[in-house]
Amino acid sequence: MNFNDCTHDIIGCAMHVHNALGPGLREKPYENALVIALREKRLLAEAQKAYPIRYLNQIVGDCIPDITVNENVLVDAKSIDAIGENEIAQMLNYLRISCLEIGLIINFKNPKLEWVRKVKSQTP
Repeated sequence: MNFNDCTHDIIGCAMHVHNALGPGLREKPYENALVIALREKRLLAEAQKAYPIRYLNQIVGDCIPDITVNENVLVDAKSIDAIGENEIAQMLNYLRISCLEIGLIINFKNPKLEWVRKVKSQTP
């Protein structure tokens, strides 16, 4: 499955979750429901997978994106007013640390689902 197909499927699952749960809940129910929807779509969805943060070849901590899909797309579920520069910068950091290329920030708060697709080579 290529990146476009995968991100298309993820956004479709997010739309289904958003329609089913409605807008305005906390992030965790959306994250949990999205993992279920992705697995129902037969995608490999790993919640809270830790990626080590290295400094001078030593592990100094980890970053934990909400969902890793098919071991190549990171998903960050949000319930905020709007996706801004901070969320984009965080996703680009997640991509750099995880060595993955594609990330989706999905905002469930508003009546219309919002998402931003980021590629590691893009700058904030």
